[in-house]
Amino acid sequence: MAQRIAYLTLLVKDYDEAIAYYTDVLGFQLIEDTTLSNEKRWVLVSPHHAGGTCLLLARAANQEQARQIGNQAGGRVFLFLHTDNFWQDYHKMLSRRVQFIELPRQEPYGWVAVFEDLYGNCWDLLEMPAFGSPRAPTSHGCCDR
Repeated sequence: MAQRIAYLTLLVKDYDEAIAYYTDVLGFQLIEDTTLSNEKRWVLVSPHHAGGTCLLLARAANQEQARQIGNQAGGRVFLFLHTDNFWQDYHKMLSRRVQFIELPRQEPYGWVAVFEDLYGNCWDLLEMPAFGSPRAPTSHGCCDR
């Protein structure tokens, strides 16, 4: 039986604000934006050539969910954006005012730098020696707040 993770829900404050950030700043593509009701939309974004894995941007529906925006992993790195050209993507992201919270560093598993998205979720920008390799870091960063 073949399985894969297709979508990962990311809580957001506002659909349009989140779409603008992920498409205009991070350069993701808008896969789908379907209105489900007056309050709810089905919004999928994905890096180009992501192989079907998408972020489902979900506007917080109540105060409990709203409190989790930007802290879905308790301050740890939450998402890993793999690239085949670290320095090109790093400089592009800097030019688009992405907030890196540390300088790039080379680790045994590749080049890495931690950045925060518009809500404060921590991401790794990561280029591993064999792009797409399933080998993961043995111990990896967190976002100290």
